[in-house]
Amino acid sequence: MSRFAVEPEFSHDQPARIGVLLVNLGTPDAPTAAAVKPYLRQFLSDPRVVEIPKLLWQLILRGVILNVRPKKSAHKYASIWSKEGSPLQVWTQKQARLLKGYLGERLQVPLSFAVGMRYGEPSIAAGLDTLKTAGCDRILLMPLYPQYAASTTATACDAAFTQLMRYRNQPALRTVRSFHDHAGYIDALAGQVRAHWQREGRGDHLLMSFHGLPRYTLTKGDPYFCHCHKTARLLADALELDPDQYTLSFQSRFGKAEWLKPYTADVLTKLGKAGVGRLDVICPGFAADCLETLEEIAIEGKETFLTAGGGSFRYIACLNDNGDWIKVLADLVERELSGWLAPDWQAEQATGLARESRERARKLGASK
Repeated sequence: MSRFAVEPEFSHDQPARIGVLLVNLGTPDAPTAAAVKPYLRQFLSDPRVVEIPKLLWQLILRGVILNVRPKKSAHKYASIWSKEGSPLQVWTQKQARLLKGYLGERLQVPLSFAVGMRYGEPSIAAGLDTLKTAGCDRILLMPLYPQYAASTTATACDAAFTQLMRYRNQPALRTVRSFHDHAGYIDALAGQVRAHWQREGRGDHLLMSFHGLPRYTLTKGDPYFCHCHKTARLLADALELDPDQYTLSFQSRFGKAEWLKPYTADVLTKLGKAGVGRLDVICPGFAADCLETLEEIAIEGKETFLTAGGGSFRYIACLNDNGDWIKVLADLVERELSGWLAPDWQAEQATGLARESRERARKLGASK
């Protein structure tokens, strides 16, 4: 059996296309233990996510975690699941549609779009297959992680490169590393906070909660911690906040190892005990609302804060389908496609030189 995937039928006069693959973390297919278990197995088996010797970790994962956690996680997913499905899936697909419409009008060049999830479906491999079948010979991989981390951006690239190994006729691939300090991204976040303040009134304190990682990732050279701090600083500057008016924290701690601090749960308890009357919470590390924002922060975080004595807890939604955010995505994509959108390439497609190329190839013996 060949190690290569079956290639789409090739024709020399087929117009070349550019593809854009939006990548996010992923989600189970349903809020049930049966659906969550394979999703967790794939997620927690990624050596980029859990850096423990494989044999030891698999004994723990298969012997304990996968027998206990799926049911608990399914209950959490059920609390945030919508009629359309998983919020992360719904928002990411909508972002792809909006981006396609926005760039289609702006660039006037043939572009194809797909969504790929690192864990679950549709997979990154399936997304690349979709774009390749559409005739894309150049593909931009757009991980929707503002801050770079090996356990998010890098593992998404790993999955894409692994799929490329199965192609005989590989497309060119470009990747977006991060956009944690992109001016438009910061402005979009600031606009989201200001819109919340206009509707609900300005809070007494702003908490910026980012996904957490083990502390050793920082000492081993992962820039994620620094990226988060820069995002927080730039957002605070855009909102003209003094240092005592906001706090940065890290959520989603798992296991007994030390993780990046301060922990969100500890900060929420501290702010509650301090008697903060109106607490606003935003998650600037997530491009779309998901389990971590809607359940861990908006539900569990709220309970932690109120139980500790806090007043009002107001969660500020992720950028989701915010128009300013879609424009940022469009700007990022257009910037990364520089060179691929050169006038000479557009002229070739417009004037029919591709058909002439086909005739030349036929004279040399090609069948298509």
